[in-house]
Amino acid sequence: MRFPAYLLTKSGEVIRPHITELSEDDLPSGDVLIDVEWSAINYKDAMVTRPGNRVAKGFPLVPGVELTGSVIETGVTELVPGQRVLVQGYDLGVAHHGGFAGRARVPAGWVVPLPDALSTRTAAIIGLAGFTALLSLQRLLQHGVTPDGGPVLVTGASGGVGSTAVALMAHRGFEVVASTGKAAEHSYLESLGASRVVGRAFSAEDDRTLGPGLWGAVLDCVGGSTLSEALRTTRYGGAVAASGLTGGNELVTTVYPFIVRGIALLGIDTVATPIAERRALWSSIASDYPVERCEEMVSDEVGLEGLTDALGLVLDGAVRGRILVQPQR
Repeated sequence: MRFPAYLLTKSGEVIRPHITELSEDDLPSGDVLIDVEWSAINYKDAMVTRPGNRVAKGFPLVPGVELTGSVIETGVTELVPGQRVLVQGYDLGVAHHGGFAGRARVPAGWVVPLPDALSTRTAAIIGLAGFTALLSLQRLLQHGVTPDGGPVLVTGASGGVGSTAVALMAHRGFEVVASTGKAAEHSYLESLGASRVVGRAFSAEDDRTLGPGLWGAVLDCVGGSTLSEALRTTRYGGAVAASGLTGGNELVTTVYPFIVRGIALLGIDTVATPIAERRALWSSIASDYPVERCEEMVSDEVGLEGLTDALGLVLDGAVRGRILVQPQR
């Protein structure tokens, strides 16, 4: 059977997208064949289209680092045809054909069965962004962060991870301060549960090594100088969960936040999260996550024809929330 696909090819340093048809014989090896119903655009998907990127591990490549759909064929007993599933992370969309196609074949060890309460569309809206926010929350809770410890700052709050983090933290009873450089998104972030919205410069600039202790915790989706400032202004005993690099991959700081205020810097990786932990989090996500807010986080839906333009918007930081992809539209 043939199916539509968004295929990247490389000639020299030039990467070109093609909307084409593939057959199941074109798919990489794996235990599970999936009918892809939804995917969503993540920053990494946009990065693999750029010349000289170090994200893609080979071409030709179908990008899409996450997908939801139903099992067509399976070689393992724990999954059955017709079962609704999700796949995200690992090598999907970077070294293994991903979610921007009508079908995908993956190892069984990458597959997460969806709980009955989640449709494939809702799971795609939550997606990797929501999973990143949920994993960040889990790491902060494990560190001992509580709503009584002070406001939680979410940086890059209008993006996919940031939006879901605002809604998630507010849902769990935290006072959420959302940081964004987009003045037009203040009402949107307040509608998700932010108690107040601040700009990218979320503290008064001064020359002190440590700034005022403003935050009980921080979910940083930006990196770079934003992460540095978050560390400098977190309260004693607080924690910063770092998951992004849209603001840069360099971190300039001192040891003082760590040895004077006892702050913890928690790295959040959702690519190689062990499958057992991933499945456990998704099994409880319908109760732990504000599912009723999901549709508010969808900024657009595209088919394969609209992907190139949408990927460009993501690279430019011009997107609020999530862009869903329906490969078979």
